Amino acid sequence: MPSSGPVQDFPRQFARTRRLSVGVPHDLSVSEDGRRVLFLRSVDGTDPADRLWLYEDGRERLLADHGPAGITGYAADAAARVVAHVCGGDLWVTYPDGNATPERVTTAGPVTDPRPSPDGRSIAYATGGSLRLLTSDGEDRLLAASEGPDITYGLSDLVSAGSMGRTRGHWWSPDGTRLLVARTDTSHVQLWHIADPADPAAPPRTVRHPVVGTANADVSLYLFDLDGRRTEVHWDRERYEYLPAVDWDAHGPLITVQSRDQRVLRVLAVDPASGETRLLDETRDPAWVELVPGSPLRTAAGALVTTRDEADTRRLAVDGAPVTPVGLQVRAVLGVQGEKVLFTACEDPAETHVWSWSPGRVPVRISREPGDHAAVIGGGTTVLVSRVGGRDQITVLEEGGSAGRIASLAQRPLVAPAPAFLRLGPRELRTNLYLPTGHEPGSARLPVLLDPYGGQQLLVATRGLGWPSLVSQWFADQGFAVVVTDGRGSPGRGPAWEKAIRGDILTHAVEDQVAALHAAAEHHPDLDLGRVAIRGWSFGGFLAAGALLRRPDVFHAAVAGAPTADQRLYQTHWKERYLGHPEEEPENYDRCSLIADAPLLRRPLLLIHGLDDDNVAFAHTLRLSAALLAAGRAHRVLPLPGTGHRVTREDYAENLLRLQLDFLREVLPDAH
Repeated sequence: MPSSGPVQDFPRQFARTRRLSVGVPHDLSVSEDGRRVLFLRSVDGTDPADRLWLYEDGRERLLADHGPAGITGYAADAAARVVAHVCGGDLWVTYPDGNATPERVTTAGPVTDPRPSPDGRSIAYATGGSLRLLTSDGEDRLLAASEGPDITYGLSDLVSAGSMGRTRGHWWSPDGTRLLVARTDTSHVQLWHIADPADPAAPPRTVRHPVVGTANADVSLYLFDLDGRRTEVHWDRERYEYLPAVDWDAHGPLITVQSRDQRVLRVLAVDPASGETRLLDETRDPAWVELVPGSPLRTAAGALVTTRDEADTRRLAVDGAPVTPVGLQVRAVLGVQGEKVLFTACEDPAETHVWSWSPGRVPVRISREPGDHAAVIGGGTTVLVSRVGGRDQITVLEEGGSAGRIASLAQRPLVAPAPAFLRLGPRELRTNLYLPTGHEPGSARLPVLLDPYGGQQLLVATRGLGWPSLVSQWFADQGFAVVVTDGRGSPGRGPAWEKAIRGDILTHAVEDQVAALHAAAEHHPDLDLGRVAIRGWSFGGFLAAGALLRRPDVFHAAVAGAPTADQRLYQTHWKERYLGHPEEEPENYDRCSLIADAPLLRRPLLLIHGLDDDNVAFAHTLRLSAALLAAGRAHRVLPLPGTGHRVTREDYAENLLRLQLDFLREVLPDAH
């Protein structure tokens, strides 16, 4: 039976706390000497406005509080003695060693990404497409002037930030005397016009969106002296148009470039005097070369840290030689402490742990509890960022042991996820099975809800039990058996598993969900295979709709939120990685089109989409709905005015969960 009481209030809590994230410390950074930890966090579990905090000597201290306006980002010098942050486009600077009261700094315009120099004497910031420099004598100097409305200096572009993980666009030299700056020209990128049908008087919002098969932003790099003199960085930009990673360490500038087909990745050292580059490392792969966060970097002695896919294992490599064992799948490189390298890796994709490697030693696991772990480091300090059993834990580790914890102020969830952690079928599909709280085996046949993401780069069937597990448990407590499975294409199980989907991102995904469903029913006979629904968002929405269209014999209803229905409407780097260039491999895009499958619909389908979504455009759902209508297939569409890809409006977020539940109860007989 559906639960009552506090669990019924969960949708309201989920919406008000932004998926229980409010009050959780985030954007942590550690000073170069390891003494200070900076982070953003609100003051409780319901106030979404972030404040700037300092952890030092075992104590937390509030550095900056702008009330409801909140802080949208910060950066510090190497010693964390000068901290710049942004609030409402204004630049503020805090000096923790002296008067900790933030000082507002007059700038030439609204500020993006202010970065103090490592010595704290200057602050570089982007505004109006240009990069400017605040000097120690109070001068606000134009360093790099934008040449036009489609050209920016010092900022990342849409594809680099969203698909490659490079969110920055300018980097200081270690001595604070020069800057490496990205110049981005989007003038050849396709224009999109996103209108608000709820307000026909408002003009459409125009954005540059590099759709598969079309032009990307033209990204180049320049070395700048502080007086504005520039030197261009030279590499074969026609052949290697992507710039996934940039760094400037004690050994000089280091950049990573990638070919359009993503099958070649090069690491280049930059001569800071001439801008010329030389090859340090090259990786090739017939499918694609995976970009590993944090890689490459160099140790204190200059050893190059990368990864290698070998023996179906993504291994940490130092100067080209693998140093981690077969079977330990590296997920990210976190940083170096001298010659020691810290990284995250999986022995089992249900758990991600923090590891360290030192020359001449075997890797050592730092995190212990089953869950999802990451870290930030500085000096001899490691800040362990963990999700364990549905709880957020921030632990400060100094050499020799634990030094303390940074508090999470998030609310306690009104639901308590308690899944069974399963390995199902011949592929040992990692699956979390959620049952109604207190359900007694054999007491009732349960309708089944599959609640996957099912796509690339993201795991949801883990022991960390992040916010998706709360939603899955809530649906379970309404009387469903909820099955959550990570199938082929998901990370943490090796390159072959990840790349099995090359050329077809739907067929394997549907097959793995069906296999997990049937295996789960064998494991737990209370699952009623005559009443099966599937729901999801983004790729999960695409998977939910695709599963319903292609396997109506298995699935009896679906809720598809923001589905990527037409693969030709998505971004270059992300989609071409898996499906290739649409002019060279059009059959891959046809194979994965929900539009072509529209006549197959035989079951109830609810489509949900934000009208202001500039990631997965509302056009995806409109095209699918039009194709369904043309085929005479009844369906429902729920548009969300003023909403992007993530639903943040509280009343929408709350009621979306309830409306999905009502839909499932309506279309699945006796799903109560």
